[in-house]
Amino acid sequence: MVRKLKIAVVCSSNQNRSMEAHNFLSKKGFNVHSFGSGNNVKLPGPSADRPNIFEFSTTYEEMYKDLTSKDVHLYTQNGILHMLDRNRRIKTRPERFQDNRTKFDLIITCEERVYDQVFEDLISRDSEGARPVHILNLDIQDNHEDATIGAFLICDLCQMMQDSDDMEDDMSYIIQEFCAKCDRDVLHTVCFY
Repeated sequence: MVRKLKIAVVCSSNQNRSMEAHNFLSKKGFNVHSFGSGNNVKLPGPSADRPNIFEFSTTYEEMYKDLTSKDVHLYTQNGILHMLDRNRRIKTRPERFQDNRTKFDLIITCEERVYDQVFEDLISRDSEGARPVHILNLDIQDNHEDATIGAFLICDLCQMMQDSDDMEDDMSYIIQEFCAKCDRDVLHTVCFY
């Protein structure tokens, strides 16, 4: 029997890109978890210089209620309430990658800054050096439409990995094939647990 890959998807706030991919991958039967890598959770506010900022310990339900009380029309119109409604059906609250010690086979980040944060965190941990984890970055713009497209692309990439008889040996080929097929660049590195 083929072992199911343990997958993490990471964006900055564990709200849009990582949660869209989490939702899509879990419906396809993947063993997936999602995280943010920022210091706190940021959601658009009434203007670009006034974002809504929450701690990672704040539940999606609490965020939903807070934004509804502030301006239900604005946050309905910009899709934030819809996004939070989806998120609260998947899990209770956003999670910060750096606070989690689960060992994954594959970590996919949604922007290069997040890729760097995940890498920095993993190399700072105590390691036995025996179990590899592949970190891949696929740049996805942080908007609803690109998050949906990104979820499909991440699913394709994960399926290619899952279908491989030897992911470790095939990794370079899989990434090269994916990049050619999707006309996207992918960053890749390996760390060890």
